[in-house]
Amino acid sequence: MPLLVKICGLSTPETLDTALEAGADMVGFVFFSPSPRHLGLEAARELGRQAKGRAVKAALTVDADDATLENIVETLRPDLLQLHGKETIARVRDIKAKFALPVMKVIAVETSADLAVLPGYASVADRILFDARAPKGATRPGGLGAVFDWHVLEKLDLQLPFMVSGGLSADNVAEAVRVTRAGGVDVSSGVESAPGVKDPEMIRAFIRAARASEELMVR
Repeated sequence: MPLLVKICGLSTPETLDTALEAGADMVGFVFFSPSPRHLGLEAARELGRQAKGRAVKAALTVDADDATLENIVETLRPDLLQLHGKETIARVRDIKAKFALPVMKVIAVETSADLAVLPGYASVADRILFDARAPKGATRPGGLGAVFDWHVLEKLDLQLPFMVSGGLSADNVAEAVRVTRAGGVDVSSGVESAPGVKDPEMIRAFIRAARASEELMVR
């Protein structure tokens, strides 16, 4: 299957257009106030319209309650809910049932022991995203530019589609794909000139590098 490329934390019409025109398969919008990429609902409405039919729209939330999720779903009209907090297996199941949308659960990884929760989440989620575990005291669980040891996923036996994120950039995405055999890659801070400020050329370079890695895997 083709490699899915996701550009996350988009917040302006210009950078969203850059990602779409460069061929991003999935675009992510962050709804979490501590993040420099946090979107208000009105901005999300406009960006959602802009992306409609051009890429999969993912709404990233962190332990959001039902009311918050309802507002996001009504405004953005996402194709996918990305759950980046400490949502339990039961909570993931409930969100999927209530909102009738595919769910991607993020699992924070530092060592192979972090994969112990995987079977439970894989039984309820539609897709898994492996991200680097945030350091203690961090105000947010991702988007920190940290890389985890991809070899933790090297012998992963998972029937569910999965993606990798965490400190990816145009320089290392090919190696991440080679080691993990992931079906998708997700970048945010790795295409920014400053926290929350997406750089159009870095977006283009990342997508080019991801596509080149895909071609190498086919050979």
